[in-house]
Amino acid sequence: MRNVRIVVTNCNTTREMTEEIVRGARAAAGPGTTVTGLTPAWGPESAEGWLDSFLSAAAVMDALRTYDGAPYDAVVMAGFGEHGREGVRELVDVPVVDITEAAAHLACLLGRRYGVVTTLERSCGQIEDSLELAGVGRNCAAVVGTGLGVLDLGDRDRTGAAFVAAAERARAAGAEVLVLGCAGMTGLERVVGDKLGLPVVDGVGAAVKLAEGLVALGLTTSRAGSFARPVPKRRAWGAE
Repeated sequence: MRNVRIVVTNCNTTREMTEEIVRGARAAAGPGTTVTGLTPAWGPESAEGWLDSFLSAAAVMDALRTYDGAPYDAVVMAGFGEHGREGVRELVDVPVVDITEAAAHLACLLGRRYGVVTTLERSCGQIEDSLELAGVGRNCAAVVGTGLGVLDLGDRDRTGAAFVAAAERARAAGAEVLVLGCAGMTGLERVVGDKLGLPVVDGVGAAVKLAEGLVALGLTTSRAGSFARPVPKRRAWGAE
């Protein structure tokens, strides 16, 4: 397979988190794949709710629209449950893989029902909506919060304990596979997988592997219908 160049977009402005996500993406990437992180120049410090998510979507699209770095073959959107996925697919001419969707699709290959363990409870409804929009919501047994904010995830011992406790609730709801519900949890699957006795899917790694596969197969977003290029808008009446 030829070398693949992937841009991974963080959904917030915290560069330390971008660096952590990129490390996870590179660990999952195959030989010859180049991973570049992209941090929005503006937007929320951490995306934790509807308002943050909509601001984040605009900021990520703006970052890609004004991107002037090396050419890339695919985009991985590293915001779990965040908005903007469909807009980016309309914007760029390469495959766009969202970590939410990627993790859920892989989880469906490993068990009949999966559970998502995420950060704050307030994010659960947003994630459920994203999964429904992606067509994988019916296989989701539960979306469970750990009670930790995005910026709290750096404490791996605390995060691991909170994840295991939340994962037990997801398993009790019928989950046969678990999904890390935040890009900041990348790497945690290696820590908690054995404790839980269930497969644990990291969305960043899943998205990277799917992006590599789409590039290798020469596939990208369809321009028929939903993601067709928008028709240029006419000037409003009376505009000069």
